[in-house]
Amino acid sequence: MLNAYIQGLAVGFSLIIAIGAQNAFVLKQGLKQQYVFAICMCCALSDAILIFAGVLGFSQLMLVNPHWINMAKYLGATFLAIYGAQHFYQAWKNEQRLDTDQKDVPSLYKVLLICLMLTWLNPHVYLDALVLIGSISTQYSNAQIQFALGAISASFVFFFGLGYAARYLQPIFQRPQAWKILDILIGCVMWSIAVSLVN
Repeated sequence: MLNAYIQGLAVGFSLIIAIGAQNAFVLKQGLKQQYVFAICMCCALSDAILIFAGVLGFSQLMLVNPHWINMAKYLGATFLAIYGAQHFYQAWKNEQRLDTDQKDVPSLYKVLLICLMLTWLNPHVYLDALVLIGSISTQYSNAQIQFALGAISASFVFFFGLGYAARYLQPIFQRPQAWKILDILIGCVMWSIAVSLVN
């Protein structure tokens, strides 16, 4: 059972560590120190729901109904294209710098809504958590729950680590140029994922 947990942990880290829309959002909010706990918890709990669903057999349902993945693919690509464009606009227009006394802080509701959309409109999440993790878990017929708990642990460690470690980069982001570079990089990540979804 411990072996299944460790394998789940390894698989979880290997899938989540790649730079993606969700990770970029957590990083940026971590730099701003805005609602970090709520955002990390939102991402980790979303992963936990999807991983448990995959391990408990929902991956088979997704394979039988591939049009669900196609719907998520085009919705996700549209959202990522718009969200990426916003970051390019911010890089071009704003002279943003890290200000711990920011006055224009978005509401928690708005930030969590964006976080949920970046998570649940991304078909890669379904393929990774539902199909891939769900399929691998079948190798551990007597310890699938332990495997799932390992993968879920990886999500919690990664998101909270990313969100709270971002503060150590704050001195760099006192300069507006650093924010421009970050916004351009995030825009590129969003658009590259959007293009990959529709190709």
